[in-house]
Amino acid sequence: MANDELARMRTEYARSGLADEDAGDDPIALAQTWLAEVVAAGVHEPNAMALATATADAAPSVRIVLLKGLDEHGAVFFTNYESRKGRELAENPRAAAVLLWHPLQRQVRIEGPVERLDPAESDAYFLARPEGARISAASSPQSRVVDGRDELERRWAEAEAAGAAERRPDGWGGYRIVPEVVEFWHGRENRLHDRIRFTRSGDRWERDRLAP
Repeated sequence: MANDELARMRTEYARSGLADEDAGDDPIALAQTWLAEVVAAGVHEPNAMALATATADAAPSVRIVLLKGLDEHGAVFFTNYESRKGRELAENPRAAAVLLWHPLQRQVRIEGPVERLDPAESDAYFLARPEGARISAASSPQSRVVDGRDELERRWAEAEAAGAAERRPDGWGGYRIVPEVVEFWHGRENRLHDRIRFTRSGDRWERDRLAP
């Protein structure tokens, strides 16, 4: 596709937007409400979340992960601790994430420090996964170079035979983004979008509105 075709692509947003009085004082409650509405609307993979991390010298990387928990403590996802994101979080334990729900013309951004989940929480989630996904978590050297598809399938078969689905691997588990900033974006006409930002200040949240 040519650049001029990309440049002409645009969608007009015409939903009701986000008023200050509707945003409330608790960004986690608002995010949970929006997520429930997205699920009810049948949006495909509503918990797909772009996660940005960076090395110690600030070289960024981003990928899609699945949001697996959201409460007052933060946003939870799971991965291999030795994956690229795991290694970057070990060097620089901060992250930014965004959930985009285009059919509802909404997105939520979350920024803050990252901490590993307690092992018991990771154990519980691992054992709740489908068996095949557990075997993949145990067998895949995530983000590492492999010789080909055959190596991945061989490793998977070996892990299955070894009963890898019965126990969470030591190198795999959960992380939590502890929110310091949560921003809500809602599409509006003429690109005059609504952006409401919450910033943590001690034990409370401060709310302001940003220009689009």
